Amino acid sequence: MITTVGNPMIILSSFFCLCLLLVLFRFLHRLWWTPVYIQYVLGLQGIKGPSYKFIHGNTKEILKMRNEASSKPMALSHDIFSRVQPQVYLWINKYGKNYLNWNGAQPQLVITETELIKEILNNRGRTYPKVGLPFYVMKLMGNGLATSEGERWVKHRKLINYAFQGESLKNMIPEMIVSVEKMLESWKHHEGKEIEVFEEFRLLTSEVISRTAFGSSYLEGKNIFDMLMKYSVISRRNAFKVRFPGISKIWKTSDEIEAEKLLRVMHNSIMEIIKRREEKVKIGDVDSFGTDFLGLLLKVYHDVDENKRLLTEDLIDECKTFYIAGQETSNSLLSWIVLLLAIHTDWQDKARAEVIELFGDQNPHPDGLSKLNTITMIINEALRLYPPVIGFVRKCEREVRLGKLILPANLNLFITNLAVHHDPEIWGDDAHLFKPERFSQGVAKATNNNVAAFFPFGIGPRTCVGFNFATVGTKIALLMILQHYSFTLSPAYIHSPVFHFTLMPQHGIQVILHSEKDQSY
Repeated sequence: MITTVGNPMIILSSFFCLCLLLVLFRFLHRLWWTPVYIQYVLGLQGIKGPSYKFIHGNTKEILKMRNEASSKPMALSHDIFSRVQPQVYLWINKYGKNYLNWNGAQPQLVITETELIKEILNNRGRTYPKVGLPFYVMKLMGNGLATSEGERWVKHRKLINYAFQGESLKNMIPEMIVSVEKMLESWKHHEGKEIEVFEEFRLLTSEVISRTAFGSSYLEGKNIFDMLMKYSVISRRNAFKVRFPGISKIWKTSDEIEAEKLLRVMHNSIMEIIKRREEKVKIGDVDSFGTDFLGLLLKVYHDVDENKRLLTEDLIDECKTFYIAGQETSNSLLSWIVLLLAIHTDWQDKARAEVIELFGDQNPHPDGLSKLNTITMIINEALRLYPPVIGFVRKCEREVRLGKLILPANLNLFITNLAVHHDPEIWGDDAHLFKPERFSQGVAKATNNNVAAFFPFGIGPRTCVGFNFATVGTKIALLMILQHYSFTLSPAYIHSPVFHFTLMPQHGIQVILHSEKDQSY
């Protein structure tokens, strides 16, 4: 007679089956029961959306729509919402201003009502923290200002905010001017010819960041920018692929392996720039780390108070964040402004007249920059039509009340400023037209004091810290270009705005340069 009591094999197999059932239960709970429950709870409150698909959610639908939209050019129109965010455009019209969709099994409430947007981004009581960025972006940015939370974020924000305000920003202007002068010198070979400005501005903004923030030149930081471009290709390729946490610890894709190599190269390149600055102080070439972005970081990194110091990885992450955010944002903004002025040459003429009146053929100076009313209007209208960043993501860590809605925990909130900026209910039937005069009396008047009607760099405590840096750099580059050149759109230009980190032209922006050197000042 065979007894089963105490039989190790029976006990082991029973335990294995129990574990298997537990894993299966948790798998089904997360990937089936929870999505069904959230759809039901929000549906009772009038929130609809595309149905959840097992495991993949709506990612396949979104990727298909995005690929179809970017596979062909669009007419030369500023009505870009349906092309850049085709899924949001379709589902807003189908389900209403706020709807639910799914990134894999992660629920995401898309919000375009301005009152709700204002409440979320102002984030009183820290109810709506930032969401962890997509895998590849998070690996790139690390735990810098753009991704950190809590006390770490407060500490880093205070430090970095100082680097881009007041005298610190003024001190960057001469280096910005030198960078633009270098670019304009190279443009002499293109007078009367076509030039692709998106790539030109990529090099310019890279040079500006290298000079103003790191005390180097583009050539010294070239390796970092090259790695960033390669990394962005990998990130785009994997943007809507569903990842399972923990899998990468067991098995890595070829993209993950390549991405890690690129990150190591970037890390080492930034460390070389840091060590060169430290070495200059050590041997007495300079008596301080400097007052630029890197200098301020290094001062804290070497603080005598251990509690105030930055960790090495914090230092690296903040450098990477600024290299990425500063270069991408400024490049996007300047490129779209030149496109708009190449199309709307009447506004180009108005802007040039203002520049000549204030500066003649002299270099920019801070007092004059603050008086550039026409150019400020043009920049604001460009930011409305073509915002560099087209969405912000927050989350509910616990059940919260938002307006009249009761939102469950672990719900992501996606806020699309592109939809708001192109909304005819806010901006009128001419919302898709380039009309800088909207901002002739300032942003508050243009939006009827609704801060959530126009927020290219965010709202509230997490408004982009580099906003002033980007706008001052853009003004300097634009006015210096206008002093030397007029430009018209090339017949070769193909209108294809797409979003990769920032809103960018898929095939570049080609314009014809016309010299202004014979103009009388």
